[in-house]
Amino acid sequence: MARVVSALAAGQPVMARGPSLLAERALVLNVTYQALSIVAARRAVLMVLGGRAEVLHAGDGVVRSERLRMPVPSVVRLSHHVRAPFRRRAPLHRAAIFVRDGNRCQYCGRTAECVDHVHPRSKGGTYDWENVVACCRACNVAKGDSLLGESRFSLSRPPYAPEPLAVDAALRSHMPSEWQDYLPSLRPLGR
Repeated sequence: MARVVSALAAGQPVMARGPSLLAERALVLNVTYQALSIVAARRAVLMVLGGRAEVLHAGDGVVRSERLRMPVPSVVRLSHHVRAPFRRRAPLHRAAIFVRDGNRCQYCGRTAECVDHVHPRSKGGTYDWENVVACCRACNVAKGDSLLGESRFSLSRPPYAPEPLAVDAALRSHMPSEWQDYLPSLRPLGR
């Protein structure tokens, strides 16, 4: 507080500390309420001000200007139909595998610490959604490079490729609760 008072007394501008409200995220929906993407709140505000979208759910903050006061959007719906971008598969990386598998070992159910190739790469296995699962270190070491049929291990559920937008949303640290009504779950593609 003393810093703010001394800066004001000296006639210097006072910069707010902490994350900007416009750096928050907003979910963009098509006219049909289909989730299209996750964008910065700044872009969502510009879409609303330009008449291209309407606010369905507002976040906690308020954006102010000289003549305007507007709640920071959390979910916006486009005013005209756009073709949904076609993303065949979600990008495959370690964090996405842990999210899909609920941070649980797919062999024993304990907390997952690493990833395992169901069909080992040394025996021709690939690095894709249907061959990689989260597992604990003990199961990973015990299974080694053996095939499932050659080992005592079995999967709790078969690995699958989840919906891309669901993975994006699940990887966000603080996903607003109102997004869950519009986002697909981490279910397999096409089911």
